[in-house]
Amino acid sequence: MISEIAIVASFFALSIAVFAWFLLRLISISAINYRKTFTETAKVKLSDLFLTIEPEKLFMLNLALILLSFVFTLFLIGNAIPALVISLAIGASPPIIFGMLKKHRLTAFIQQLPDMLQGTATAMKSGASLNQALESIIAEQTGSIKQEFDLFLREVRVGISFEEALDNLYSRVPLMDLSLVISGMKISKEIGGNLAETLERMASTLRQKLEMEGKIDALTAQGRAQGYVMTALPILLGFVLFQMEPEQMALLWTEWYGWVVIAVVVILEVVGFVIIKKIVSIDV
Repeated sequence: MISEIAIVASFFALSIAVFAWFLLRLISISAINYRKTFTETAKVKLSDLFLTIEPEKLFMLNLALILLSFVFTLFLIGNAIPALVISLAIGASPPIIFGMLKKHRLTAFIQQLPDMLQGTATAMKSGASLNQALESIIAEQTGSIKQEFDLFLREVRVGISFEEALDNLYSRVPLMDLSLVISGMKISKEIGGNLAETLERMASTLRQKLEMEGKIDALTAQGRAQGYVMTALPILLGFVLFQMEPEQMALLWTEWYGWVVIAVVVILEVVGFVIIKKIVSIDV
């Protein structure tokens, strides 16, 4: 009897050891794949943003934030599940942050584009070629438009065709307004015509478009603010209720029906925010 119990215990211990080994192996492989994917993606995104941060350092910073958020949330709430959810959300946040930085960069680019086109047209009217006009105007610019057109001019200098360099510029800055400018440059270069006047008209059109978009943003600012307030209100209210009735609010993450309530609230929050954003977003 004792020998049979020992055999069963040994088999059980061996099974646990094998399972633990497979689990550690799976975690190790997943961590290596996550690190590889993170660094490769970050390298491309940072290159697009003209940022010189090393992807490995960014990965270590992201990992530190994940661990700190887990420990801090666990210490604050005392439950591992919300801490795990928050840490996973922080781990998935880099693509969102890269997207926000990319959007900010494109907005800054399109804001500077009309002045750059106007300056290029003025320089061409004074007798400069397109490349000379671009070089003189870009030297006075700052920010994203200077970086992108500097790269465009360097590509032209090393032997890349003008049209291919323009296509590369559009692949880095995929904006419809820039597409129209590039099309105008290509057509004027192929069939001739007064490119300076074309660029001047484009600058005027883009400036009017940006002015109209600014007016629309001002008129819809209240709606966007209401969307942010309505999204944050349930979260703030839940925090206040947790301070007032911690035992009752703790049921939200200690019982299964509490998690159902949280899931429903999150889904409704996301749906409501998306609907409000669609209403106040007017494309010109």
